Amino acid sequence: MSKTNKLDMTHGPLFGKLIKFTIPIILSGVLQLLFNAADVIVVGRFAGETAIAAVGSTGALINLMTNLFIGMSIGANVCAAQFYGAGHEEDVQKTVHTSTAFSLIGGLVLVFVGLFGAKPMLELMGSPSDVLPLATLYVRIYFLAMPAIMLYNFLAAILRASGDTAHPLLFLTIAGVINVLLNLVLVIEFEMGVAGVAIATVVSNLISCALLVAFFKRQNNALKLDFSSISIDKGILSKIIRIGLPAGMQGTVFSLSNVVIQSAINSFGTAVVAGSAAAASIEGFVYISMNSVSQTTVTFVGQNFGAGDEKRVKKVIFETLGIVMFVGLVMGNLVYFNSEYLLGIYTDSKDAIVAGSLRLFWVACPYFLCGVMDTLSGAMRGFGQSLVPMFVSLGGACVTRLIWIATYFRTNHTQSVLFFSYPGSWLLTNTVHAICLIMVYRAWVRKKSSEVRI
Repeated sequence: MSKTNKLDMTHGPLFGKLIKFTIPIILSGVLQLLFNAADVIVVGRFAGETAIAAVGSTGALINLMTNLFIGMSIGANVCAAQFYGAGHEEDVQKTVHTSTAFSLIGGLVLVFVGLFGAKPMLELMGSPSDVLPLATLYVRIYFLAMPAIMLYNFLAAILRASGDTAHPLLFLTIAGVINVLLNLVLVIEFEMGVAGVAIATVVSNLISCALLVAFFKRQNNALKLDFSSISIDKGILSKIIRIGLPAGMQGTVFSLSNVVIQSAINSFGTAVVAGSAAAASIEGFVYISMNSVSQTTVTFVGQNFGAGDEKRVKKVIFETLGIVMFVGLVMGNLVYFNSEYLLGIYTDSKDAIVAGSLRLFWVACPYFLCGVMDTLSGAMRGFGQSLVPMFVSLGGACVTRLIWIATYFRTNHTQSVLFFSYPGSWLLTNTVHAICLIMVYRAWVRKKSSEVRI
């Protein structure tokens, strides 16, 4: 089977290939985060504390409304990776065109959700009255780019499954530079404030998507995108949904728990909301680096699962766990011990910086636990198992946080008590994930052994 990638995931030394594959994903994720970080920094410096609170406080809501479809892209990644590993070129083609059609439909649905649901949802979250109008405006403009954002995520997931992580990085670099330049022009020169950064984000997402689509159009192999062939193959879509829907539901419920936490943060006032928004933006750079290792795990496990190599699958899991723990520990602690400087980039409000530093202590320092959780979950998805990590994550992380907020936090209303819900839930979830992954792996090995004997 012809492949676009030069990275052979199923043969040869492994560790170097894991690093080579992961680094462009990390850089791509960082660039995506810079879209939002540039928004937060520019409005914080040139439009004031209320504007930074408006932009920063929308993250949990945006994730809530988009994670269902973005989670589906994991299904596309696993399908394409397993088809690549098994050498099924025609199925890769079907995955490309089915994913294109499905992502565009999902993006159009999200446009209407964002336009009509932004204000009532922000009100339910308890957004401060001075923040609500600007936050609503930001979400409504942002969601105009949803078809492009969804299409980009699906196609980039398929490209990663083929072993190519360099081209998404290139396209995001171009779009990221344009995003920053537009932020500066629209906010400083034209004084458009929140609307300006939202428009800049929309334009940059449209550009990155257009570049990726053009790349797929130029291919002459299984990845070639032919507009006349865009349609939904029921068998492929069924597999994408079977794997991706639980991941999407997990992301959605995670976001719901974060919306509840954001609502609790809102109760402390605008300065704390602004500080937490800045801290969350900084945390995002640590998270995306760890989550990139999880995406690597999904792809490498998926290809080697398709190739039927249980020893290499096991090696992938252990080595990616080591990588993600190193990344999380180093980056998380670097962020915390430089918190005043980093938060000062976003805002000059002393109260906001103090609030943000406290959040970084509770979230960034033990963040490696979250990376382990995602990597264990990604390994199970590489096997094609998506329900198990969904239920474990929802029960161990989301439900635990909600119970914590509804009980102990209610009687001990402090920021430290609130943010402790993060590391506590990660530790519990990791324990159960590890047990489930061992069971899934052993069941697969037993099944392969019985098939050989037959």
